[in-house]
Amino acid sequence: MRLNWDEIELSPPMKMGTSSSLLPVASALLILICFTAGNAAAASASGLKLNYYAKSCPRAEQIIKEQVRSHYDEHGNTAVSWLRALFHDCTVKSCDASLLLESNAATGLVSEQSSTRSFGMRNFKYIDDIKSALETACPATVSCADLLALAARDGVAMLGGPADIPMRTGRRDATASYYGEVERYLPVHNDTVSAVLSRFAPMGVDAEGVVALLGAHSVGRVHCFNLVARLYPAVDGTIEPAYGAYLRERCPTADAVEDTRDVAYARNDRGTPMVIDNMYHKNLLKGRGLLLVDQRLATDPRTAPFVKKMATDNSYFHDKFAAALVKMSENGPLTGDKGEVRKDCKFVNS
Repeated sequence: MRLNWDEIELSPPMKMGTSSSLLPVASALLILICFTAGNAAAASASGLKLNYYAKSCPRAEQIIKEQVRSHYDEHGNTAVSWLRALFHDCTVKSCDASLLLESNAATGLVSEQSSTRSFGMRNFKYIDDIKSALETACPATVSCADLLALAARDGVAMLGGPADIPMRTGRRDATASYYGEVERYLPVHNDTVSAVLSRFAPMGVDAEGVVALLGAHSVGRVHCFNLVARLYPAVDGTIEPAYGAYLRERCPTADAVEDTRDVAYARNDRGTPMVIDNMYHKNLLKGRGLLLVDQRLATDPRTAPFVKKMATDNSYFHDKFAAALVKMSENGPLTGDKGEVRKDCKFVNS
């Protein structure tokens, strides 16, 4: 919230013994105090706050940023991975790094990464590098959930998206996997707009925010397994003909296999494939939405106006994307004495 002092009406001077010239100042100070208190309450409503590690691990955010940049310089797709990982982690019940837990036969834990909805996710091994750097600087202090949120934020900046998003921290880590509930929470490539909006609404993300968040599809790639239903036996009529021909070249058969390492894929955005920009929205208006759920945003009356506006204004898209990302990142976090701070993001503390 930003105060516009030009819109604040101060009380007129009262005819009393005290100096009336001080009353406007007093009124302004009272408004400022009330605003500050309300703003602080909003910041702590989820139990999260900015610069949570300022005293316990002053360089925590800088360490994560340095690690994200280092890995991006060597493996550019890691930045995309962090963003997708945050989306998966936060959408399934809570932003609590449950996604990062590996399966454990001894305890019966089944990793969320084993779900078919997690198909194609990668680069989890580099989370270990970031966590190791944090543990060296500040043992048992920075949670894996905060690591993931901050890595996604910094990854967005690496990909040309909004920089310095004010990400609150203080999340703690789950001690269980939600494998059995992944499909209940995560949207799929052919969802209706109503289904997608209903999945994001509990997180406080409205239609405008959904159109912005799905703009993350401007980076990365989509496996043919999720595309062939729009291409065979005939190309979906909502796809631009030339784009449909390109997609058939990328995915030459309807028999796309889901569980192979050498998976055929198509880029989400051929123009700026590794930049988070409004090319995604421009493509939707031209019938170049890669996934069915993407293309539907351009025609549904609840989302189409936002698609059009973002297609013409990249700054507007970035602003709304940053705001929606923050809201998503604060979905049901574990705070206080809930959960734990994992020493190794892959395993619950022993």
